Parts: sequence; structure tokens; C-alpha cells
Amino acid sequence: MSSSPEESNAGGANSSGAGAEDSAPRKPLLADLAGDDTVPGLDMTRDELLTHLRGKRRSGDGWVETPEGRFWGKFGAAGLLLHDPDRGVLLQHRALWSAQGGTWGIPGGAIDEGETPLQGAIRECHEEAGCPPVDGSGIEILHTHVLERTGWSYTTVVARALEHFEAHINDVESLALEWVPLAEVETYRLHDAFAAAWPHLRPHLEG
Repeated sequence: MSSSPEESNAGGANSSGAGAEDSAPRKPLLADLAGDDTVPGLDMTRDELLTHLRGKRRSGDGWVETPEGRFWGKFGAAGLLLHDPDRGVLLQHRALWSAQGGTWGIPGGAIDEGETPLQGAIRECHEEAGCPPVDGSGIEILHTHVLERTGWSYTTVVARALEHFEAHINDVESLALEWVPLAEVETYRLHDAFAAAWPHLRPHLEG
């Protein structure tokens, strides 16, 4: 899990599936709440949520300022687009308090110091959805898609599930997790960055 408790739009681009915070400013939900206000969709206050997220911080958590904008992940970020041929791709319904809350993307987040994008993508998916195992067993890597920015990058790892994984919500960053058939992905309200990347990612899952 990767979140930014010090920022008013905690969560940033951690699970977009293609990589970056919106270029267009959006009014963050948490900034509208007082410390003792209950966070929509959670049974905790704003202060409790921020304390929880600070306790989960990892070495890669933090913003990177670039000429193209601000991006989440001091060492870059990565996400796992996991496809089960029988059920579809695993999508994450983003928590309402996060950036572009209520949209759908893939599990992902900031890469740890010394971690490869592949390792980071698998770890983040395991932390947020309970699968696959952190050692990467039970999946076949099909493709990696890299979004490059000056001093920062987001890697989408495209993989096929070789066994039947049961995904479950593992942290506060998800409203829901669903296996979605390829033909239905675009009917969901997608995170902007994932929506832009999906036409380039889908062909690697077909055939």
C-alpha cells in the first residue's frame, strides 16, 4: 500500500494503472473535512485515516516534482494488470477519499528503494488485493508498459493468472475488487490514466 498522508489528496496516483496524478487540479475530498469528521466510505475520522496511512509508509512513498507535474513514488511507481482468462482483469474500485476516488484502476503504488518495477507491482497487488503471492508464483508475465516522465516513470506489468486467485480487499484504498471481462472494462468509470493506457494494454491480453 502506498499513500500520502501529508498531502490533502492522500493516495495520489498509487493505483491508477497507468501512472500519474491528474494534470488538471481536482479539489481533494480530505481537504474538505475537519479532523474529527468521518471519512465517506470508512468507519474512521480524517485524523484516524491519516494516522493509519502514516503508519503504513514505505521507503518509496512521497511526491516527485517534475517539469510535467507532480507524481507519486520517489523511485517511480508500478501496478499489476492481472488477467484470469476465465474471469477477466482484476480491477480496483478506488476509495472515495483518494485522488479520482470512485473510479476504477488496477492495484499498484510506489516502488520501494532497491525494488524493481516488477517486484513493486506484484507486492502492491498482494498488499491491496491479497494476490498473487509476493514471490510472483502462479502468474506469467506477458508485457510491461512504461510511462516515462522526467525523473519518474510508471510501469504497468501485464500478467496472466495461471491459477484461480481469490482477491479480497486488504487495505483502506479499495471500495471493491472485481474480475472484469475484457469487453466490459470500458463500461466502468475508469481512472483517467488507466483509461488512456487501456487501448495499449488490452491487445497483450487477447489471443
